[in-house]
Amino acid sequence: MTEPATTAVPAAGTRGAFARIAVLRSEVRLYGRDLSNVLSVVFPPALLLILGLVPTFREVNEELDGLRVIDLYVPVVALISLITAGLQVFPPILTGYRELGILRRMSTTPVRPATLLSAQMWLNGVAALVSAISCLAVGRLAFDVALPREVGGYALALLLAAAASLAMGALVAAVAKTAKHATGIGTAVYFPALFCTGLWVPVRSMPDALATAVEFTPFGAAVRALDQAAAGGWPDWSHLAVLAAWTAVTSAAAVRWFRWE
Repeated sequence: MTEPATTAVPAAGTRGAFARIAVLRSEVRLYGRDLSNVLSVVFPPALLLILGLVPTFREVNEELDGLRVIDLYVPVVALISLITAGLQVFPPILTGYRELGILRRMSTTPVRPATLLSAQMWLNGVAALVSAISCLAVGRLAFDVALPREVGGYALALLLAAAASLAMGALVAAVAKTAKHATGIGTAVYFPALFCTGLWVPVRSMPDALATAVEFTPFGAAVRALDQAAAGGWPDWSHLAVLAAWTAVTSAAAVRWFRWE
């Protein structure tokens, strides 16, 4: 006797993978439709281009160990890419999803809210790194800034800085009640973070006590690690440890305080 035909049912893991891909594709489309998100990627390399047009920034400065100001600004502006994505773009999106009840509604579907959150973290992380790499390209092509001599150390420092920035953004989204609150809190953290990168005063030019304090912040440690890698040395493990510690602590706090509804 012939057995009845059966229809193959995709395994749960396969269905989950398809769902994650579908969510990521949807988030990419939504991300690209928001002009502010696109500008956040374009702004840092454009800022570097503007800074490089200042004549004195292209002159060798003996007080900076024979470097030019524009040489110092490349890692700083690359970090601005990561900070902007983590503190200005990511938290309002995440808080907005919760505020609109999207995460609550997703909890009743096969697609879990965590899938959406992981897609957002990957999307913002990739966008930030693309912007940071664009800064390196602009520095090299427009102003002949040397590429990092220790590529592995530079890449590791960038990845850790991106992780720290996104973790801080997740913490902001965890404690903010609305998207407007997330924007306000993110902005309050954003400008001190920019100061720690050396945007206004290079970290190496700060008074010793201030420079030491700044190096215990994630982005102060990051800019020092990037400077060391750019010069050809492996970043000090102390700077990498600071980045890893900030990522771990803020991630744990975000998980502890985050609300789905």
